[in-house]
Order: sequence, then structure tokens, then C-alpha cells
Amino acid sequence: MSRRGNRSVTENFDVPTTEELETGSWAVTLTPRLAQFAAVARYEHVTRAAHSLGMPQSTLSRAMARLEDDLGVALFARHGRTVSLTAAGRAFHASVERALAEVDRAAESVRADADPATGKVAFGFLHTMGSETVPELIRAFRADHPRVRFQLIQNYGEAMLERLRHGDLDLCLTSPVPDAPDLVARRLDEQKLRLVVPDDHPLAVRKRIRLAEAAAEQFVTLEPGYGLRRITDALCAEAGFAPKIAFEGEDPETLRGLVAAGLGVGLLPPPAVPRPGVVELTVTAPRAVREIGVAWLGGHPDTPPVAAFKRFLLSRRGQLLLHR
Repeated sequence: MSRRGNRSVTENFDVPTTEELETGSWAVTLTPRLAQFAAVARYEHVTRAAHSLGMPQSTLSRAMARLEDDLGVALFARHGRTVSLTAAGRAFHASVERALAEVDRAAESVRADADPATGKVAFGFLHTMGSETVPELIRAFRADHPRVRFQLIQNYGEAMLERLRHGDLDLCLTSPVPDAPDLVARRLDEQKLRLVVPDDHPLAVRKRIRLAEAAAEQFVTLEPGYGLRRITDALCAEAGFAPKIAFEGEDPETLRGLVAAGLGVGLLPPPAVPRPGVVELTVTAPRAVREIGVAWLGGHPDTPPVAAFKRFLLSRRGQLLLHR
């Protein structure tokens, strides 16, 4: 039997107004009495149902009478101290049990997600961190929290920040580090960006380059709205030029493939695994890095597993595995 039967239930005797009932507020009006109705239907005895609910029998009887008045239909046939469901009562009872079961499932789900030992963390991160950085972080965290579960979501920075605001994410690793009044963000590390050129390009014999020397090149970049695209545009502007865009994409490794095919050059973070067909040059000026930070929604309390993972991330400042 559900634990609903052991709960103490307080009855609200405010009579719903005609306006409330006509504006679709049945859920608000009826919800406090649904568990009481289900108990009476289950026991077919008001006194036993009241005992299971921890409330006076007279209070429960009045509540059921009020429920029938609100609905305008008889739910019970009275037989002395016992009751039985009418046809309308049986139909209503089936729906009420499904609704209460769904409430129980929802409550158990949120309680399970908040459990300190086995709860869940919804964690977002950039695509470039999915192959090694995030797996290594989670491996290290789970050394002390082996049963914490993760919902992992890869996306670009702005999309993850919106999901933070909508409550879909607890934390996210992103770049640039956001500066917004509704978010809290902490810088964790930085990652060098390199000018990636085809291995048969005239610049491929170089190891270092000033970004201004690539002003005449065709660039492959991420689409507008991506953090790395904003960084690329800003660095090129600092170097004194606006990049000529040949291709725009959504994934840095796809862009690296376009570079290998001779379709342009790109300002990209280092890959997890070296890519054949390209040469990666250190940019000496301007200083070409992207800051990596963790962000969360301000003013929202953390569940224990989220708080533990947040502390862990903040303890790793300057120690992220970023393929420098």
C-alpha cells in the first residue's frame, strides 16, 4: 500500500466560488481531498479510512460530503457504517488512483535525484570537452562518490546557459565565462587556441605565427552565437582584420577536417587526438586563449550531489585536462 495511508491530512473547508469552478480550477479545489477519497474507497468504511489518515472521522465525513457537493454527483452509497462506490464513484476512483500514483512517482523521483549518495547531476559542457576532459572529471569525482548519477548534455555555450535558466541543467562548463546577473560563474582554467593550417600550406613550415600574418587567409569557423566564434572574431579584430569566412560549422573537429581538405585555416583548441593533414601553429600575438568556467543559476539551492560536484569542480581550478 502507498505511504499515503500514513499521512496526516488537514482539511481545507473553504467553499470554492462559482468563478473558481468555472475557470478550470478543479485541481486546486479537489486535490486536498483526493487522498481522502481514495482511502474511503479503499476501505469502504469512513472510520477505518479516517484512522489510516490520522484524522477525525467527522472531519473525513464532512470532507467527502463537500467533495460530492463540489462535483454535483454522488460518489458513495451509504450502508450504515460502511459505504460503497456508485458508478460515478468507481469511474472517479480509477482516475484518482492514477493521479495519486503519478504524484508518488514524481515525489520519489525528485527525492532520488537529491539523494546525497545516489542522486543526479545534470551537467552540460562544450563539445570539445566531451572526449576526454569531462570523462576524466567524472572519473575523479566518482572515486569518492561512486553512485552519483550524471545526465550529460553537450551543446554550445549560449544554448547551455538557456538550459540553465530553464532548469534543465544544474551546472555547465562553458566558454567564454558568462557575465550575467542571473548566473553565477567561476573561471576554472584557460586553453590555448592554435592557428590550424593544411599540412601543404606555405605556413605549415612555421611553428609560431602572429595572427595578423593570416589576415589574407580564408577561415573556417563555428557559426555565430558560439563562444569560440566570438573569441575568434575578437582576436582577429585585435590583430587588425576581420576574418574572411569560407565555411561555418557546429563542431571544431569538422572544421579541422575542412582545414585538412585545404578549404581554409582555423583558430581552434587543441584536439584530443592529433589530426593528420593539418599543422597547428602557436599564436604569439595577440594572446590566443579561451577561458573555461563553470556556471550555475544564481539563487537556486543545490541538491547534495550537485553541491558536491560543484565543490569538486571549483577545487580543480587550473587543473582541467584541456590538451594545452
